[in-house]
This record gives sequence, structure tokens and C-alpha cells, in this order.
Amino acid sequence: MLARLVAQAEGVPGGASGLGDMVMIRALIEEASELGAGRALERLGLSDRRAEGDMRELRELLSAWRDAKKAARGAVIGWIARIGLALLLLGIAVKVGVIGMVKG
Repeated sequence: MLARLVAQAEGVPGGASGLGDMVMIRALIEEASELGAGRALERLGLSDRRAEGDMRELRELLSAWRDAKKAARGAVIGWIARIGLALLLLGIAVKVGVIGMVKG
């Protein structure tokens, strides 16, 4: 409906009433947008003064969680690589016979 009103207002030949109608329609759209955004923030519980700080804190927590996840993934990959290398060295030692020579 708003798109139709805007198209109608833009189609009006450039007289004073056409310009006034366009300004009024744009003002209505802006007011409706602000009301809708305010209602959405209210429903999300982000309409009070602490909301900005809460969002900042949530972003920091999310960033810390992502960093921890990345570090944990790196540690797991590192341990898997170390275990793989240890098994490879053990296999080479058995193949060469180093393990067999240690027998008392």
C-alpha cells in the first residue's frame, strides 16, 4: 500500500500539491518505520537504557566464545598431529628393529 501511495505521489505532475503530498507520504513512512522499530525493540526487551550496554556485553561474550572455540579446535588438531607423529615414530622404530634390541 505504501509503495502504491509513493508511486501515486511521484506520478503527480510537479505542482505544489504534488510536492506536499510526497513530503507527507515520506513523513508517514518514516513515522511508521520508527514505530515499528520501537515495537520490535520493545518485544525483544531492548527498549530500556541498559540495552546498549547489554548488546555490547553480548557481543564481547560471543567474541570470547568464538576465540575459545578456535583455540580449542587448534589444540585438538595439535594433539592429533602429535599422536600421529608419535605413532609414526613408533612404527619406524619397530620396523628398524630398535624396539627389538631393547630386550634384556
